[in-house]
Amino acid sequence: MSNIDQEFEQQICDYLLYHPGFFIRHTDILNDLRVPHKTGGAVSLLEHKIRMLQDKAEAYQKQLQELVTVARDNEQLNQRLHRLTLNLIEAESREDILATLQDELRERFNADAVELKLFSTRELEEAQVSESGLAMFRTFMDTDRPTCGPLKADKLKTLFGDQAGEEGSAALIPIRTSNLSGILAIGSQDRERFHSGKGVDFLVRLGELVSLSLQAMDSREKS
Repeated sequence: MSNIDQEFEQQICDYLLYHPGFFIRHTDILNDLRVPHKTGGAVSLLEHKIRMLQDKAEAYQKQLQELVTVARDNEQLNQRLHRLTLNLIEAESREDILATLQDELRERFNADAVELKLFSTRELEEAQVSESGLAMFRTFMDTDRPTCGPLKADKLKTLFGDQAGEEGSAALIPIRTSNLSGILAIGSQDRERFHSGKGVDFLVRLGELVSLSLQAMDSREKS
């Protein structure tokens, strides 16, 4: 298309935009105009407009359905987190906290394995020069941010022991208190269960909840 043709088309578009009454005064044109359709053939301008509106309505309906699904999923997660919070409040020891996490996360979050690994400051310092155990997760602990994704067999073994399989995925959540650091690991034998694109906002809240529960437990034990 030449520059002259493009300029002429733009003038037509500008005229129609600034003179919306044109088609009201010339209704016969609406029926005579034919618009090529990408699937073949041609349709009238009115039919073309109707199809465009229908396509938009379908797109909006799909977006609405996606929003409803997300809202429903978030509501379910919030209910589960609330129940977990109440159960953690009733915990009387670290063992109770771990047992609560294992029960709730396995039953209500479809996890195959749940482990809580806690380390003192000294253990963390020693891990900086070690080549096994916690040292395998040095980068993760430094980022201090939950992560999801498939793990190799050696890391699965380190986290879940005899519960680990040859392959799987896990959500790793950093845990911090005044004198302890660690990892809350939620594992699955399905490599896609905790994929790298999974949102971590809920995991952040879960990590904060567990960290506060452990901190409160430590304070009670010292008092």
